[in-house]
Amino acid sequence: MFIMARTLLVGCWVICLVLAVASRRVRATSAAAVCPCADPKLCEPITEVRNQEVFAFDVGGKDWRFYDWTMITTIATFGDYDPELMCYAHSKRARVVVKGNVGLKDMIDPGNRTAWIAQQLDQAKKMHLDGINLDIEEDVRLYSPEYNALTALVQETAEAFHKEIQGSQVSFDGTWSPRGAVGRCYNYSAIANACDYLFVMSYDMWYSVGVAGANSPYKEALAGYEDYINLGIDQKKLVMGVPWYGYDYVCHSLYKERVCTIKLTSHYKSKVGNQVCYKTLMKQVNGSLTGRLWDDGVKSPYFDYKDTTGSLHQVWYDDPQSVSMKALYVKERGLGGIGMWDADCLDYSDDPEAVQQTKDMWKALRPYQ
Repeated sequence: MFIMARTLLVGCWVICLVLAVASRRVRATSAAAVCPCADPKLCEPITEVRNQEVFAFDVGGKDWRFYDWTMITTIATFGDYDPELMCYAHSKRARVVVKGNVGLKDMIDPGNRTAWIAQQLDQAKKMHLDGINLDIEEDVRLYSPEYNALTALVQETAEAFHKEIQGSQVSFDGTWSPRGAVGRCYNYSAIANACDYLFVMSYDMWYSVGVAGANSPYKEALAGYEDYINLGIDQKKLVMGVPWYGYDYVCHSLYKERVCTIKLTSHYKSKVGNQVCYKTLMKQVNGSLTGRLWDDGVKSPYFDYKDTTGSLHQVWYDDPQSVSMKALYVKERGLGGIGMWDADCLDYSDDPEAVQQTKDMWKALRPYQ
């Protein structure tokens, strides 16, 4: 009786063990999505190390088919997941990384951080992606719980992705300078040390005192990188972000020196001016009051126009000339690369003028080639 009972007990234990292993295999199989690419090898992670990165932020749609893929090394997807884009990018040996955004109050709890990171990692694996771009732009007080939570979030995310996805890339979007955006007190040294790249958003820099101005003034933009480097951050971890858009301001008055006064609000410039893509601006400039003008002090173009109601506007933007000037600094200072917000702001139609404008903007990212 004892022997029989023992035999039954051992048999049940073996069956339970087999079922448990099988269950784990089923879960693992269901977690791994079927490769959507014609060639299954395209679902494997990209592992190449590049001398210089070119980040392209994609906000959705199919314009990615017309990007300059001879340049792109990383696509950050801020639109809906497109498996066709992933397959094509991988065929060009470019990484595809998912957008990571979460409220910092929720991340103060270590358990919440762990759960969120696991969710992002699971998503990246199912979609056959190569990493994550952390785009967290909340105001944070120095040494607050959120300050520490943000640092821990970046560190733990990078550790998890690097462990689970071979060759994965973790980047963080930072302001134009560590002293740039009022209210965003981040531990940039620790953040940059933890992740692969710090994508520096060298735009939305004009916090005006009542007049319209450049979105990405040359001298101030470059000074921001020196600020980061002075914190001890390796310049090779810094990726320059340039704007492929501008700001349209309604002028309260317009002086002879082309000074456009604007109504002040309690918000930043982005709430005062209207953000407009480069492709739209290029359709406006030729029919404007002034045509393209150049401000040599800030190394930026601008133009004035009058709308259908008779109101005067001034538009500040970046074009191949201003972008290429900043791009030369990337090479001279040995930064990790360059990128733009966003790649869909160009006109990818077959209009001859648009074709040339788009080609020139891509070329401006690497004018030294």
